[in-house]
Amino acid sequence: MILEIEKSNFKLACTKVRVINKIKIMKLGAFSVSLSVKDLSTSKQFYENLGFQVFAGEAEKNYLIMKNEDTLIGLFQGMFPNNILTFNPGWDQGAGNLDEFDDVRTIHKTLKEKGVEVDGGLDEPSAGPASFTLTDPDGNVILIDQHR
Repeated sequence: MILEIEKSNFKLACTKVRVINKIKIMKLGAFSVSLSVKDLSTSKQFYENLGFQVFAGEAEKNYLIMKNEDTLIGLFQGMFPNNILTFNPGWDQGAGNLDEFDDVRTIHKTLKEKGVEVDGGLDEPSAGPASFTLTDPDGNVILIDQHR
């Protein structure tokens, strides 16, 4: 993208860029789509044909995590009724631990302060693994699921 700024407006433009860069963005961690599938084996084969490989999970427990480069798709048979957008604070796209991340309780508190309705509550003084869900305006469920 090419940005053209008149010399007289350059200082103002730079100031706006600095302000934009100071906005705190929540660190949600790894992102994946968790799909509610009818037949795990059939779905596994389909995604393997698209270049995905089994990354984690247990077919005997009716779930697999499939990976293609940095893209993750969870296949879940009989675990929940609809697809879910999933974020894992503390993990990168390879399920490696991140040194810096926003704890699930901090994310929960920030969302509540912004007036976002969250499903369920957290024991905010606790530490370690925890999760909560929220629903976007179109009915899509979002899971914030911290494993450490």
